[in-house]
Amino acid sequence: MQVKYTYILLLLFGVLLFPGQLIAQEIEGPTDDLGNVSDSFQENFFEALKQKGIENYELAIDALVKAERAAKDDAQTKAVVYFEMGKNQAQIKRYEAAEGNFKKVLQTQGDRLDVLEALYELYYKQKNYESAIPLVLKLIKIDEDYKEDLANLYSRTKKYDEAIKVLDELDESLGESDYRDALRTQIYRKTGNSTGQIDKLEQKIDNNPKKEQDYLNLIYLYSEEGNTAKAFTTAKELLKNNPKSELVHLALYKFYLDDGATKNALNSMKKVFTSAQIDKPNKYKVLGDFIRFVNSNPEYEEDLSKMVLLFADENDGRVYEKLGGYYVTKGRKEEGLKLYETGILKDQNNFSLLKKTLLLQIDFKKYEEASRLSVDALEIFPAQSIIYLLNGVANNGLQESDRAIESLETGVDYLLDDAEQERDFYEQLNIAYTQKGNIQKANLYAKKALAIKDAN
Repeated sequence: MQVKYTYILLLLFGVLLFPGQLIAQEIEGPTDDLGNVSDSFQENFFEALKQKGIENYELAIDALVKAERAAKDDAQTKAVVYFEMGKNQAQIKRYEAAEGNFKKVLQTQGDRLDVLEALYELYYKQKNYESAIPLVLKLIKIDEDYKEDLANLYSRTKKYDEAIKVLDELDESLGESDYRDALRTQIYRKTGNSTGQIDKLEQKIDNNPKKEQDYLNLIYLYSEEGNTAKAFTTAKELLKNNPKSELVHLALYKFYLDDGATKNALNSMKKVFTSAQIDKPNKYKVLGDFIRFVNSNPEYEEDLSKMVLLFADENDGRVYEKLGGYYVTKGRKEEGLKLYETGILKDQNNFSLLKKTLLLQIDFKKYEEASRLSVDALEIFPAQSIIYLLNGVANNGLQESDRAIESLETGVDYLLDDAEQERDFYEQLNIAYTQKGNIQKANLYAKKALAIKDAN
């Protein structure tokens, strides 16, 4: 079989060819001409590529062992085999064997980029970061993009000073990046070197006073240190240099509240609630803080209600749940229920809000509403025992004994080690069968409820 025939076959199967004439860029193989190789080598090597292509790595390795034998003493051809062998072994996590084969290629072919990359990936998968560092130092000479990898490896091996030095060099030559900023912050946190991080951020702000994120990072650091005064000053500087900043109000509202500047705090919170940049979890956190503030300063209740209206168009009931909860804790349950019912219309998938709404509806004997809501809820939460229980309570309140019994007997099967709820089921079944006039069954469930009560 001629080498030319192998070339055509490999080309047809989409394999880039070895620069010499044979197989190649499976690795970017040696550049010398391989010359002619035996039929046995070609057949086994091609079989290995085929098996690797369909992820039969064990069979690919078997074929490569045969190809290696057929290569005899041809070092360059063997280098191709060793590289392929290593890649297959890495796929099935034979890392030590793969490492040995990659090193054989480097010994005979020098510091080839593709082989160095494969060995680096191998070390990284094994979290062998110490061994990866010398490889990356070699890779940097070929491709400077690996310098960020070096900083990461230094950080992972606790060579923090070296990591910071590399990050600074990269910032100087390439400009700043979010990735490097995040890595630098991570290093400062690990080392507890908040002073170094603060100095760096202050320097960056001096160089570019318009960059919002640097201010926000500095505010966070000062706050972590308990230096509220400096954090507040930094937030005001950001607002002065960037009046359109929305994110700064996530910090400002709290500083204003603590400072007694309630009007400014309300203004900052309004900006938070209407911001498209700020995500919902942060908005809910701000709302929670404001609710706690109003709890101690009830004269601002009206402002709290107005804040809720800023969320009115959002398809989310958590705002109403938070505000309703405030009124419930104040003993104003009717106002709380109205807010819960508004919220559940917007967010029927909110299980926590659903449960609170049903409990209050039953508390106010709004059995018809509770019955309808619990039926709808079971379409969404068909395995939640509490919904069956509350549906049963509502139907008992409506004197709909059959419906109550059906719901309660179904729901009790979904109970999971909750003795108190199990007792509630039996008590409601006792009520339902008593209403129905089935005293025998009513007594049965009364005894079951009593047995659980006595056991506890």
